[in-house]
Amino acid sequence: MTSISSHPSVVGVDVGGARKGFHAVALENGKLKAIKKTVHIPELVEWCVQSIDAITIAIDAPCRWSRDSRGRLAERQLMKKRISCFSTPKRGQAIEHPKGYYDWMLRGEGLYRKLQKSHPMYGGQTISGTKTCFETYPHAITWHLRSGDAHATLKRSQRIEILCRYGIETTSLTNMDWIDAALCALTASLACSGDPLAIYGEPKTGFIVVPETRSS
Repeated sequence: MTSISSHPSVVGVDVGGARKGFHAVALENGKLKAIKKTVHIPELVEWCVQSIDAITIAIDAPCRWSRDSRGRLAERQLMKKRISCFSTPKRGQAIEHPKGYYDWMLRGEGLYRKLQKSHPMYGGQTISGTKTCFETYPHAITWHLRSGDAHATLKRSQRIEILCRYGIETTSLTNMDWIDAALCALTASLACSGDPLAIYGEPKTGFIVVPETRSS
């Protein structure tokens, strides 16, 4: 089992649309502390800031919009490594989509905006010891923590294996939303512990933060 250094509480958030809402997992000293499901952004922010007193919040949703039709630099860098991912559109394209396909990204935008006062968005600074929020991505986390061995058809078992490896209790993580939120929280824990990180992207279109590659 891989240990995580002692540090204050962190939160990982899986972002869904208006109906599915947010799934959030809090860890403290690398152990499961609490879980939270809500469709309301202010309620989630209050939980993270007041109830959990999280130092770092890792969110599975784009932190910024694309500036062209090619997606963001972070996403192109991931795809260059053959790590599949969404291509974030321009904000106007998201708003105008006839079927609301990007509504979950707009919900993520709302969460980042609401967190700015207490947890400024990561902009390339040192994460350990500072209150911040950042974007992360469960498939890329899995890819890095399994040295490139990440498969969509095996995502449940592979992601649970990672959580168990770090001593995170998974009994209450009954669906992929909870599992992904916990994987985001694990990344926040590792970042707070000063573990090596892989950083994709740049300031204008945002960074995606994941653990550096290591053997499973």
